[in-house]
Amino acid sequence: MAETRIGEFVTIARDGPVATVTMDRDDGRNALSRQLILDLTEAARSFADDIETHVVILVGKGAFTAGADLKDRGMDRRVANGLLERRRMVKIGPELCDAWEKVEQVTICAIEKYCIGGGAALAAACDFRIMAADAHMRLPEIPLGMNMSWHSVPRMVSLIGPARAKRFIMFGEKLEAADALTWGLADEVAPSGKALECAQGWATRLAKLPPIALRMTKQSVNAAATALHHATTFMDGDQYALATTSEDYREAMLAFYEKREPKFTGK
Repeated sequence: MAETRIGEFVTIARDGPVATVTMDRDDGRNALSRQLILDLTEAARSFADDIETHVVILVGKGAFTAGADLKDRGMDRRVANGLLERRRMVKIGPELCDAWEKVEQVTICAIEKYCIGGGAALAAACDFRIMAADAHMRLPEIPLGMNMSWHSVPRMVSLIGPARAKRFIMFGEKLEAADALTWGLADEVAPSGKALECAQGWATRLAKLPPIALRMTKQSVNAAATALHHATTFMDGDQYALATTSEDYREAMLAFYEKREPKFTGK
């Protein structure tokens, strides 16, 4: 099995027509730092001219990901020198998810333990999601005073419908694997610790299919499902930049670190 390193935190292992992209920050949490996001984006784009690989599995060593790394200075919009730089800083999340959605090969996420925030946005940009039975997803953005960005809202609506998308995004509560399966956000629930093994089973079946028909089918389905996505998300980065200047955002983050209930004022 050939293995290639991408940046600091990502490796790609190729086994015939199946490639496995592993993110590993050596802590079992895989919080999405700026560097990890850039590495994952580069990994997705590396498949653009690859006609030997037909299926790509995305997995985290340990948990899938704890979401955006709030301790990473590279992710801190407060250090931006003006709005133009702030806009540049927040582009990397949407670009990550868009890069994975544009991968021509079939993509499968193998999710263990948890998949939080930007991690759920990334998973929604892939074709299939396999979750371990004790895994969960969660979107904490709204309770933390932000909007849900990364071009993820229409993807969630396409997968689980508008009412459930509102519920999942607004409340910021855990969505357990069994419920994710019922809703359509997960495609299969595997025993704990077996998500990657299950994803490999899917990959083996997919890799036996005609690769040209496989790619064209993915392209056709995505074209039908995502035709209006750009029209509804082209400003979500600006909305995020605006939301994170509010007093409610500052109160939400302060309450989060102080482990108390926030008091929002709409300011």
